[in-house]
Amino acid sequence: MAVSISLPCLGLVTLAAILIQTIAVAVSFMYFNNVLNTMQETFSRSSVSCLMKANLRSAEGLIETPEEEKKSDPCWQVTQQLQYRIEKIMAERFQKEMSTTMRSKLTGGLPILTPGVRGVPLPKVAAHVTGVVSTREPPTTEGSRSSRGYLGERITAWEGQRGLSFLQNMELRGGELLVPRAGLYYIYAQTYFRLPSIEETEGETGEEEGAQLVQYIYKKMSSYPVSILLMKSSRSACWPRGQEPGLFSLHQAGTARLQPADRLFITVSNASTMEMDGRASYFGAFLVG
Repeated sequence: MAVSISLPCLGLVTLAAILIQTIAVAVSFMYFNNVLNTMQETFSRSSVSCLMKANLRSAEGLIETPEEEKKSDPCWQVTQQLQYRIEKIMAERFQKEMSTTMRSKLTGGLPILTPGVRGVPLPKVAAHVTGVVSTREPPTTEGSRSSRGYLGERITAWEGQRGLSFLQNMELRGGELLVPRAGLYYIYAQTYFRLPSIEETEGETGEEEGAQLVQYIYKKMSSYPVSILLMKSSRSACWPRGQEPGLFSLHQAGTARLQPADRLFITVSNASTMEMDGRASYFGAFLVG
């Protein structure tokens, strides 16, 4: 016997089937979502409990678990991964900080090319000039000032190329060192004196009289007409008795900030008694910052 189903009934059956399927999908989604949240919460709690358990073990000083047991324990795996991650982050940070610190230490000890720019080494600017034997004019006294605006007699007989002397990115002109660039310079000088004995002077100098030995380091600027005294060194020396001459030396050193085209020169009192041995009388300068 044939069963006849009307079109409205067929539509209702189809709609009911779709509705039931939709409800089943929604229920399944809610169920799996709830299961996933539960698993995440359980994992989070288990991780915290693993860490707490590990801390408790460390604090109580319990006997270590065998290696095979550790590897099969989920808590051990969690703590190992966390420890590995922490060690990696700390190692990267330590390496970065140490690199910065060491770079600062290394470049901090080097001169700088321009104020505010670190790590760029300065070019080598230096000079060491030595005395040579030459004919000089009679010296002026310490208390008088020459017509050129400086005390003492200027020393022009310096050697800059041979022997112990050298010039590196500096020039020697007329006994003056020409500064090539702005910066802080270390400047030094030594002059050596040989005072004749009283017998050699043939009574020209009294026995009670002495010599005032003075050494000056001057700077001459193109923008200023008068030479500027940078350093001064002096000592009192008695004329020696007997046949041997008296030997004395003056040495001084210091720093000064110089500009391009500045000139450095040396003057002394009693220049006629100065010994121009290159190992005893010399002066120089070099750039330090």
